[in-house]
Amino acid sequence: MYLVSGAIFRRLPGSTLTGTFMDRELTATALSNAAAEAPARQAQVSVNAPLRGSVLVLIQVDVCEEIRLDELRKIFGARTAEASFKKAPSYVRYQRPPVEETLEPVILDSGERLEGQIKYYDYGVVSLVFELPFSGNWDDLIQVSCRWTSDTNFESLASRVVKQRLERAAPALIKPYKTEWLQEDYFIFHLREIEGGPSAADLLAAHGNQIAQVVRGETALLSEGERQEILQSRISYYPNDLAVIGWNAAFIYDTPAGAETAIQLLQYANSQLLEFRHYDELLTKELEDVYDFLEVGGTGLWSRWRTARAASRLHTVLLDVNELTERADNAIKFLSDMFSARLYKLCAAKVGVPDYKDLVKEKLQTAEDLYRFMVEQFNQSRAFVLELMVVVILIIELVYFFRGKPI
Repeated sequence: MYLVSGAIFRRLPGSTLTGTFMDRELTATALSNAAAEAPARQAQVSVNAPLRGSVLVLIQVDVCEEIRLDELRKIFGARTAEASFKKAPSYVRYQRPPVEETLEPVILDSGERLEGQIKYYDYGVVSLVFELPFSGNWDDLIQVSCRWTSDTNFESLASRVVKQRLERAAPALIKPYKTEWLQEDYFIFHLREIEGGPSAADLLAAHGNQIAQVVRGETALLSEGERQEILQSRISYYPNDLAVIGWNAAFIYDTPAGAETAIQLLQYANSQLLEFRHYDELLTKELEDVYDFLEVGGTGLWSRWRTARAASRLHTVLLDVNELTERADNAIKFLSDMFSARLYKLCAAKVGVPDYKDLVKEKLQTAEDLYRFMVEQFNQSRAFVLELMVVVILIIELVYFFRGKPI
């Protein structure tokens, strides 16, 4: 992800990914001999492995303006997913819990078997999570990080799954997007066990370099300045847990129950980023249309009558964006859980939510200024025409008066 003139762009992976779904609806064929004979990179869980956990890829897809969750539950019969911070007595809750489904396992050509899950958020985002069990050493984890964040393209895989699911979900979708879907991906490297059970402080002291490499997806040792920049974005609840959040990946050292909330908050933050990206593109297009309208004569005396229609359309977009922004911004509530609130704030800041949110606010302000300008131009034109009509009527009355004839 790169920040250019206030906008954030993600680095796209360079190679493609192919896989086989263990699902009757997606495929009826088994793995090819080549795939079956390929050496499985998925490390088998071993009691002797120094690191044990899992690697997750989160893929968010913006598919429509809104999803009717009640209707979707009737279609899928899926359970409602509710995020909760299980390590503490307080909770994190969705205002409208997303609908959650378990996907059939996916086996890649590399031999890696991924467990999958899909969530549907009411503000039109579909979130997929693919999980790969991991066990090995630090070098193995660094290699997996580099390969997954740089060499593997999950976009085609996600698009295929989402399209297949949305065929059934169509009645629950409001204003589905016809253009290419916006997507965001994010990687999480979760270690539930580390040999020796180190505390967060000991882990950072002994393996801070490796953690930084995992978060950045780099096989080469990073500079001290880059290492410090990465590791300063860390947070812990207990002495023996740790989360290091990056713009494209995160490292989590915690129990499965403890890591659950962090994973859900990262999902939510990335879905917010996707929504604000969509609003940014929508407002950019609307502003360009308004500028084009004004350039081709929208400010002329008689052309100003057409500004009423353009201003009305712009105002409708403003209301829609404000409503959808508020819905996405308030989709999750923190009930007396300051740690989860701080964790979410860190996640949102690292993936770029505040940057895009500021862009959307600026464009909303620009659009509101343009709307007021266009309405003012229309009112001036209407007032001028009314005054002109009054003058014409007076002239007609004067003509008849001097001619001595009644009107």
